[in-house]
Amino acid sequence: MKLVGISGALAGDKTPLAVNDVLVAAQLLDSTIQTELIDLRDYEIEFSVGAPLGDYNDDTWDVVNKILSADFLVFGTPIYQASISGALKNLLDLFPEYAFRYKVTGIVATGLSNKHFLVPEYQLKPILTYFKGLTPTNNVFIHNDSFNEESDEIIDSDVSKRIKKLAEEMIYLQRGINNR
Repeated sequence: MKLVGISGALAGDKTPLAVNDVLVAAQLLDSTIQTELIDLRDYEIEFSVGAPLGDYNDDTWDVVNKILSADFLVFGTPIYQASISGALKNLLDLFPEYAFRYKVTGIVATGLSNKHFLVPEYQLKPILTYFKGLTPTNNVFIHNDSFNEESDEIIDSDVSKRIKKLAEEMIYLQRGINNR
């Protein structure tokens, strides 16, 4: 199985680090799982204008195809102005309606305010559900205070436990889908 993590942050290291922690946790649980981190900072994703995918540049085409070919996915977003990142929303606008059918789609979000912990539940989860993705119950919101200020490593053991539970649930659900 291949697990692809998508970091929807164009600045900072907290979101890609959190997404990568889910990938690492999944590999520790099952060493046969292949993982890949797609950090949107590393790609020139074109702005979605509703055109066919073939009309977009190679980076856009490459990222969309990597995501479509994954068995399951974990999406990471910083919370800006009580919303998911525009970069992640733009990427999602490139996919067809059934893009995530039979795929588990986990969520990790980072934010400066605990008031934003439900943003992923009320904004990103409905989008992933629209694409027919199965969202786990153990999605993770990480307050910025849970990171070491100097290294951006997660220092909150509760957050690390929740990341591991997310990885466990994602693997469990995806295996169930694959064995149907």
